[in-house]
Amino acid sequence: MEINLMDYIVEQALILVPVLYILGMMLKNTEKIKDWTIPWILLIIGILGSIALIGLNANAVIQGILTAGVAVFGNQLVKQTTVKSKEEK
Repeated sequence: MEINLMDYIVEQALILVPVLYILGMMLKNTEKIKDWTIPWILLIIGILGSIALIGLNANAVIQGILTAGVAVFGNQLVKQTTVKSKEEK
């Protein structure tokens, strides 16, 4: 079974994924922001960014949620994979 990201996230909103990923890494390095708030911040920014790109409608909100989810999930994949490989050595 092949999963194509383009089936779920529209092309206009796809730019938000790397933007949110990088923003999440920057927020992680900020001492004043607690780790548990980072996904919430990314979710809000993802929704607002998607509304700015697509317009104010339900699809834009869904696209913002999806882009934030992909960014956070991608970060966790990288993080868990690198931590796991370091533990195995």
